[in-house]
Amino acid sequence: MPVLTASPTLGDLLKFELNASYTRETVTLKAGTSYPLGSVLGRITANGEYRLSPAAEVVGDQGAETAIAVLLEAVDATDGVATGLIAARGPVILADGALIFEASVDQPAERAAKIVQLATVGLVARATV
Repeated sequence: MPVLTASPTLGDLLKFELNASYTRETVTLKAGTSYPLGSVLGRITANGEYRLSPAAEVVGDQGAETAIAVLLEAVDATDGVATGLIAARGPVILADGALIFEASVDQPAERAAKIVQLATVGLVARATV
């Protein structure tokens, strides 16, 4: 018998949001990758585009190392820049197990640091059951 699997949904990620008109923004995502729902993003200072937030500063993408947003939809930007809907400010509660981190964020301490950075803008990640 085949096993059925479903892609994550917004309900898997977003557990509480006070007012979507206040907490959400549409932004430009950097080209070259496909961004899954729940991507933890930083903003590139030079051009204002968002990308997956790396563990450390990346030359040319300075500023993105600080996590400030979470993507609320899957976006394919492999062929060029694209727009996406983000949670930009709180109060918002997110399921921490649904957050997607950049590949360089591979240590528990780095993940914890990103969660703290998100909390500074009101995006609180919590364990859910």
